[in-house]
Amino acid sequence: MSQYTCAILTTSDKGAIGEREDTSGPALAQRLTAAGFTVAAQNLVPDQIEAIREVLLDWVDEKGIDLVVTTGGTGVSPSDVTPEATRPLLDKEIPGMAEAMRAASLRLTPHAMISRAITGIRGRSLIINLPGSRKAALENLEVLMPAIPHAIDKIQGSTADCAALPQKK
Repeated sequence: MSQYTCAILTTSDKGAIGEREDTSGPALAQRLTAAGFTVAAQNLVPDQIEAIREVLLDWVDEKGIDLVVTTGGTGVSPSDVTPEATRPLLDKEIPGMAEAMRAASLRLTPHAMISRAITGIRGRSLIINLPGSRKAALENLEVLMPAIPHAIDKIQGSTADCAALPQKK
């Protein structure tokens, strides 16, 4: 049994109407499962603030999922609204995680500088916005993987000194 639960939300207008296959959501689920997470939920919704918020609130407030990752809607297109849907729900932002993703991605593509992905805490859950492409979503998640278990432990109230917490791989 996994120590943590996770859920993956893909935001895509084309995916929601069946015009585009979601490849990032299943790839993220596979990567998180390999890291020891139990995938408790997956969903795909259109790029609409209320649709995104409804799922996030259900997963965090009702189901108590430890880690929620979104994929898609973090760019600068008019339909990209995932950060706007996420930000008002957060109790605290964690800018360092988003900065780390952009810094690592910038070494691979100049387009990383237009990412608007955010990360933060709601209740006892960590929420991470990832890009929509399979490749970029996995690359960005990989940057954060070493810190995610520690972040969840601290969010959920661990009082152990940071250096004393076990490092999960």
